[in-house]
Amino acid sequence: MSPRAGHTGNPAPTLAFVESPVQLLNVLEWAHLHGLRGAPAEPGRPLPAAQAPRSPAGEPRPAGAELTVVVLSPTDPMTRGQLRRMADLARDEGYRVRWEEARGGTTAPFHTIGGLAGPLRRADRIVMGDPFSRYVQLLLTITRARDLVVVDDGTATMEFVAQLARGERLVRWHRKGGRPGPRDLLFAPVSSSARRRLTPSADRRVEVFSSMPVTETPEGVTVTANDFAWTRARFGPPRITKGADMVGTSLVETGVVDADRYVEAVRSLAGAHGATRYFAHRREHTDKLHRLAGETGLEIVRPDLPLELIARRGPIGRTVLSFPSTVVHTLPLALAGTGVRVAVCDIDPAWLTENASPRAQGFLSGVTGTARDVHRLTAVSPA
Repeated sequence: MSPRAGHTGNPAPTLAFVESPVQLLNVLEWAHLHGLRGAPAEPGRPLPAAQAPRSPAGEPRPAGAELTVVVLSPTDPMTRGQLRRMADLARDEGYRVRWEEARGGTTAPFHTIGGLAGPLRRADRIVMGDPFSRYVQLLLTITRARDLVVVDDGTATMEFVAQLARGERLVRWHRKGGRPGPRDLLFAPVSSSARRRLTPSADRRVEVFSSMPVTETPEGVTVTANDFAWTRARFGPPRITKGADMVGTSLVETGVVDADRYVEAVRSLAGAHGATRYFAHRREHTDKLHRLAGETGLEIVRPDLPLELIARRGPIGRTVLSFPSTVVHTLPLALAGTGVRVAVCDIDPAWLTENASPRAQGFLSGVTGTARDVHRLTAVSPA
């Protein structure tokens, strides 16, 4: 994907690195909140008034893109498809998009990092969606940027902020508690360097842009709330149906929840609440989805955009059922004022696999509990 046709000028002072559709959505939300301008419109095709570049005070801004989004493309087809759709939206907003086949073969990482070295050194600010990513951690060793921004990558953001506050090594929550493998040990110096760079200092500012509850704020880190203002301005309001919809999760795929228990919970919830559609997570395996369709009677929907945008476009059920996940925090924000009720089902400890991290139950309970406290969600039971 090349930059928007007709755009010229120097590289943007802000580089954003994304590896998932949700990360790219939250980069757009962050840019909207901070008033970053996009590229000028093509000749003869002025931007609509709602998309015209403006400052945070609402005043027109001079032309010229301030943000370049670098997509470190994964190999998963569903993720790639959603990322391409999100990249189109980013270009529609006037931002540059640089698509990198970052995992397209043995030599791909070397070509990607080599090609990004110059822009990384010139960038004034780096925005990232996944500070746990080894790719992003490696890129952080190159940049000289004084401003670092972490945008939401789902519930992992909660764990990142907590680990940074406690000075711990950066480890994804569903892996925490296990022994480091050979690759972890080999990469440890890079991970340690990334953690130091993500720690504020006299000459480095760090911002976390999140819709998740942040209970342990590291000293010097600025936390900015994401209320999905861009999503609500750009899409909807949706048409609301009378029934209920379910939101899928990848907890089975990450080895946290037993597949049989999960399918039974989905079947029970769908029957009790009259759900007719199941919005699959992009990481859910096809075999599991076929099984869900056969055993629950739900219509399986593979969204082509993040669920926040799908729900905002509509149609969407009057009740949305979910297990502990990012959407129990984000959907109430994206659907504010629509009357849609989001209900969350706790994960029973008996559903966890024997290989689940010792922290899994506590972390998932925290996701549910904090969402209910903040958004007044209704807890439901599969029984």
